[in-house]
Amino acid sequence: MAHPLLIDGAQGEGGGQILRTTLALSAVTGVPVVVDNIRAGRKKPGLLRQHLTAARALREITGAAGSGMQLGSTTLTFAPGPARAGEYRFAVGSAGSAGLVFQTVLWPLLFANGASRVVFEGGTHNDMAPPYPFLEQVFLPQLYKMGARVTLRLERYGFYPAGGGRFVADIAPCQTLKPLTLLQRGPLLRRTATALCAELPARIGERELIVVRRDLGWRKNECQRRQVENSRGPGNVLMLRLEYQHCCEIVTGFGRRGTRAEQVAAAACREAERYIDSDAPVSSHLADQLIVPLALAGAGAFRTMALSPHTQTNIEVVAQLLGKRAAVVDDGPGVVRVVLAPGPN
Repeated sequence: MAHPLLIDGAQGEGGGQILRTTLALSAVTGVPVVVDNIRAGRKKPGLLRQHLTAARALREITGAAGSGMQLGSTTLTFAPGPARAGEYRFAVGSAGSAGLVFQTVLWPLLFANGASRVVFEGGTHNDMAPPYPFLEQVFLPQLYKMGARVTLRLERYGFYPAGGGRFVADIAPCQTLKPLTLLQRGPLLRRTATALCAELPARIGERELIVVRRDLGWRKNECQRRQVENSRGPGNVLMLRLEYQHCCEIVTGFGRRGTRAEQVAAAACREAERYIDSDAPVSSHLADQLIVPLALAGAGAFRTMALSPHTQTNIEVVAQLLGKRAAVVDDGPGVVRVVLAPGPN
């Protein structure tokens, strides 16, 4: 067995993404790893349920040997075998993000020897994680351009704190990913504001949409309210969807106990305005998620807003695992170009 690569989980923003990226790329490359100081940058360090679910999922897919796979663990060893295609079910067991588990197991299953169908259960519409619509409508279309054939189907909503959401992913095998170049948005094709309410008064969504029309100037026929029936608990999400020729962006605001609907909507509108004004096709959230596939493709480039700590950390971790470092250069006011060139970096 090759000597394991040591990854410091305290580097950069010190969160769970370091663990997820490290284990996913270890599963793709077969390189064993040791991750130390897991989530050292968080108030409650160590593995939480969603991180543990992702790690155990990869162990099941690859037959990996290792240690440290328990709640609260701050050190984990992982020595994977080849990824095995098949049918799987991974349940977080809380409102923790099922989408983050999906983004962890996606890469080894994409390069496995056959098609896979995976059921994910947990949170589907979470703050601090990509909600299901973002994965389906923003992230996956860019992967499709790279040659990946992945489809998602939402079967049940999972809001915080009840969780209990469920979606299914069908992942076709992909021998190689093609480089992606995403430098321009192209013209705006359509925009839509959707206010979701589950087990909550419809008036909450209506108040949010009033703010959208007031602050962004969107027309009434561009705003819709939907009452969610298939949910295990209450929830409210406002989604602002901007579809351009070459990309799509969804800005999300989450209702919280003690926070007025007008405040939720106003914050989402401000974020949407920052994205619109930036002229960058890739938001800071999507930028974070494109680093791994570009590195696996070996090349690519995109324009984005100022890099988040998550994205900067992902660039560093990918460089350690794959030896591919992305260059980041200024490309206009508040915009940068991220470039991953072919060949050794």
